[in-house]
Amino acid sequence: MTASRTATSWFVSDLVKVTTDMWLKGWDERNGGNISFRLLDRDVEPYLAEWREPRVLPLSDPLPELAGQYFLVTGSGKYFRNIQLNPEANLGVIRVLPDGNAIEVCWGYSDGGVPTSELSAHLKSHCARRRVAPGDRGAIVHCHATNLIALSYVLDFNTANVTRALWEGSTECLVVFPEGVGTVEWMVPGTASIGDATAEQMKRHPLVLWKFHGVFGSGQTLDEAFGLIDTAEKSAEILVRLIAMGGARHTISTQNLADLAKRFNVTPLASAMTLEGWQMAAVSAPTVRSVQRRA
Repeated sequence: MTASRTATSWFVSDLVKVTTDMWLKGWDERNGGNISFRLLDRDVEPYLAEWREPRVLPLSDPLPELAGQYFLVTGSGKYFRNIQLNPEANLGVIRVLPDGNAIEVCWGYSDGGVPTSELSAHLKSHCARRRVAPGDRGAIVHCHATNLIALSYVLDFNTANVTRALWEGSTECLVVFPEGVGTVEWMVPGTASIGDATAEQMKRHPLVLWKFHGVFGSGQTLDEAFGLIDTAEKSAEILVRLIAMGGARHTISTQNLADLAKRFNVTPLASAMTLEGWQMAAVSAPTVRSVQRRA
C-alpha cells in the first residue's frame, strides 16, 4: 500500500525518528510511552485535502483553550518499535473541536485505533507549558526512562531533592533544566487525576517524574523534549552507578552550582540550591511475613 503524503511529512518523520531513538534506548518497552506534538495550521494545510471523514471522540475533560488546535499523537496500545514500520497505523493527527469537549481524528490510526490513554495528561500539560513558555509549537514526551524510575525508589522523593541529585549527577543538568524536576507521587495512569497533577507540575518545571513509573518532558520541539529527558537520564545513570559503588565521596558543591548558573545566565530552582547535597529515602521497617509450612 502506498504511503499517504501525510505519512512522509516532516512532522511525522521527526516523530518517527524520536520514537525509534527512544525504543533503541530501552525507554519504551512494548506499548510503554506516548508523545504529542502541537502543529500549526500552516503545518497541516498541505495535507487537508487527503483527510476525509474524521472520527469524533469525546474528551474526558473539556479543554476550550485548545479549541481548533492540531496535535500529532501516538496511539493507544501501540509499540514504539513499530512506528517506523507503519506510521499511519501507529500515529494520528487530531484536532480539538471548537467547544473543547471532543477531538476529531483527521489522519492516522488506520486500523481503527485511538490516541494514547494519557491524552488528558498531554493536553493539560500543553496548556500549562504554553502559559510559561509560549511558542508556536510544543512537544510533550512520556517514557519509561530506566534510571530515572530506579531513582524514584531510593531518593527522598520531592522536587528539591530529586532536582539537586540530578544537578550533582552531571554538570549539564543545571544548565539544561534550571527550573528543576517536578515530582508526582504514584497514581493510576490514564486518569484525569494524574493529568491534573502532571499539568500542575508543568506550570513550574519542564520535566516531571512520576514515582515508580516514568517521566514527562516538554519542549518547543521534539528534539528539545527528547534532549531534556536524555540529559536527566544520563545523570540518573551516573547516580545509580555511584550509589551501587557505595555512594559519592565528593560532589558538585552549592558554590559550584551557583558559579555554573552565573556563567550560563540561568536562575536555578531556589529550593534545590538551599540544600546541602541530596538525600536517600529513609529505610522503612521490614514487613515480617509469616510462612505457613506444609505438613
